[in-house]
Amino acid sequence: MSSSTLLIAMGLGLGLIVGSFLNVVIHRLPRMMERQWAQDVAQWQAQQQDGGPASQALPAEGVHAHPYHLARPGSHCPSCGHALAWHENIPLLSFVLLRGRCAACSAAISWRYPAVELATAGLFAWCFWRWGFTPAGWLWCGFTGSLLTLACIDWDTQLLPDEITLPLLWGGLVAAALGWNPWTGLHDAVWGAAGGYLCLWLVYHLFKGVTGQEGMGHGDFKLLAALGAWFGWAALLPVVLVASFAGAAVGLSLRGLGRLQAGQPMPFGPFLALAGFLAMLLGPGYWWPYL
Repeated sequence: MSSSTLLIAMGLGLGLIVGSFLNVVIHRLPRMMERQWAQDVAQWQAQQQDGGPASQALPAEGVHAHPYHLARPGSHCPSCGHALAWHENIPLLSFVLLRGRCAACSAAISWRYPAVELATAGLFAWCFWRWGFTPAGWLWCGFTGSLLTLACIDWDTQLLPDEITLPLLWGGLVAAALGWNPWTGLHDAVWGAAGGYLCLWLVYHLFKGVTGQEGMGHGDFKLLAALGAWFGWAALLPVVLVASFAGAAVGLSLRGLGRLQAGQPMPFGPFLALAGFLAMLLGPGYWWPYL
């Protein structure tokens, strides 16, 4: 077996395992954020009531006494609560063997789970094939996993958690500083991060000043800043162009199918992520000139 084949096989195997974990993050992190917000509100209300107990500020389900994080509770069916056995939790294989159904209640398992696992496996395999089993290879695996997670969370909830966008931003700057990024150096990465944030920040305030409405969330600023850190300031305009055209095409298609109503918001993060994946796979030197 050649070294390239071995690297690809390692990337596929590792990507399937990491993709299974990313599914947990995609499902639970927004709910963890909501629980934290509810707890913060409960504490604030308790303080307004002269230090009364937080349990009196919100209903019991709003305070969330039971632990809920990425490790607990264990993996279970969201329909019936069936705790998954180890053989029901094998990446990709369990979905096939169970025929996409819960073993206990026969509820359909979302296609998202195997799709995320397959996408992560393919991206990890490409990163190891391109950069080898090196720090750069591991960093770009982290980039792809983070970007895929953000795209899915934003599509579902229109949230881009700081818990992922900010490490992604700093990861790009560190990679550039250590010379592990073939696309940009530290100088361009810093200006890319600053320019990416400022670019959408200006668009946001201009749109709000003209229409009185918010055209995008602050998470989009941070995500574009992170992409600027990974690809440099020169990549910002092409990334925004690709994301905008892709978003417009999907939005018009959904309108035509009746799945998106006039005035209904659509997340921008997945299309920024798409532009980021294209930049990594093709390289800015290949496709920037055509844009």
